[in-house]
Amino acid sequence: MLALALLGVVGTAGVIAVQPDTGQSALAAVRQATARYHDVRAAEAAGYVSTVECVALPDGSGGMGIHYVNFGLIDGMLRADEPEILVYEPSGRGLRLVAVEYFIPAEATSVHPELFGQPFDGPMPGHGPGQPVHYDLHAWVWKPNPHGMFAEWNPNVSCPQH
Repeated sequence: MLALALLGVVGTAGVIAVQPDTGQSALAAVRQATARYHDVRAAEAAGYVSTVECVALPDGSGGMGIHYVNFGLIDGMLRADEPEILVYEPSGRGLRLVAVEYFIPAEATSVHPELFGQPFDGPMPGHGPGQPVHYDLHAWVWKPNPHGMFAEWNPNVSCPQH
């Protein structure tokens, strides 16, 4: 397990969220834990599966990319070094890891989750069939986001036109 400076542990019905420090050392630890996933084959071998669709705003003002979800990690537990979702941007040289995303089903918690000192977005309805009401938090640890490290959309991320 990564050595993260712990500020506290939040416990709720089924959720324990480890809250690392909110500075650069916590984000560096996330980068260290996810560096191997620059190779999408390593992510797939670790249990992450592609949602296939590249997610972007229809007006072209930003995007997220292609989400790779590890359903085995959607267990009501938040671990900074094991994000439930990896986010990739299509590029001319394949997929490029740009962000991680943390995901908690709303039914798994009685409090609004926080990680890195940041409140999660939500609760929000599922984005597709079968996805539950949930909270999520993006962390743009691999591609700068002018709207901020934890903003939902990144204007520097785009999806190819169909």
